[in-house]
Amino acid sequence: MKDFSAITWQFLPAPKQSGKMKPGRNRRQLAYTDWGDPKNKYVVVCAHGLTRNCRDFDFLAAALEQDFRVVCVDMAGRGRSDWLAEAADYNSAATYVSDMERVLEHIYRQNHNSHLHVYWVGVSMGGLIGMLLAARQRETVPYHIRALVMSDIGPFVPAGVLGLFSGTIGTDPRFHSLSELEFHMRRTALPYSRFTDAQWHHLAKYSAREYGDGTIGYRYDPAISSGFRPDHIKDIDLWAYWDRLNLPVLVLRGEKSGVLTPETAGRMQRRPDVQITELAGIGHSPMLMDEAQIHLVKDYLLGIRSRGE
Repeated sequence: MKDFSAITWQFLPAPKQSGKMKPGRNRRQLAYTDWGDPKNKYVVVCAHGLTRNCRDFDFLAAALEQDFRVVCVDMAGRGRSDWLAEAADYNSAATYVSDMERVLEHIYRQNHNSHLHVYWVGVSMGGLIGMLLAARQRETVPYHIRALVMSDIGPFVPAGVLGLFSGTIGTDPRFHSLSELEFHMRRTALPYSRFTDAQWHHLAKYSAREYGDGTIGYRYDPAISSGFRPDHIKDIDLWAYWDRLNLPVLVLRGEKSGVLTPETAGRMQRRPDVQITELAGIGHSPMLMDEAQIHLVKDYLLGIRSRGE
């Protein structure tokens, strides 16, 4: 397996949210990794799932960096990005959309204001963020999203499915070693996923946060669970945004997923520019780490790029 230890995070000031910043800091920061030629105008932006972080994409980024610049972002409250002062801001789509607009603007400026071809790869929550961005992009913006890859997510998720997450998100378990955390992940996280031992270790390593008392927890703010309280949970219904899309979309659905239902996938498939690929034996959500999934994404993106989209 490739040695990813030399890959480092970079940091970018994010738009201000409600509430106060941490003492001694005037602005919160977003963390990201940056792969490939920084002058490449073909840019893949990777956005992770609800409790995950940008290092989930190390394997995919390594496979794409010869052809694309690849920017993988830790969403607010996850990974190395700062936690938000107000828990309610985690439940607002505007938080993530404005953060990612800031990232796209940053990439554009780094590229000396040359026109960018952006391809969005999002796992679960990250796919919804990309969909919202693509649905609202304006012709006057010089960094258009040209294609969207959505891993096991669609514009409709029933409240009953979301309620299943409420028992695990935000519980903030603590462990005495990295191996204990990895064991916990193997038992409770990412059902039906096909990871090698090395990949499980990679996931655990970058999911771990060490606390002052020596214990290890997950590297996300437990406050992200505030939107999953029983009195807050309701259907996610974003069909209006889906209907505004005007770009090709690849949807990967785990065969055993309860989040992207066959009914929702079928309705998504009605669009002529949507390709849905079901992955046998996989649950929610395909993490784009094994070779077969990586090849699916890479071949799709290279195909889109070759058509000039």
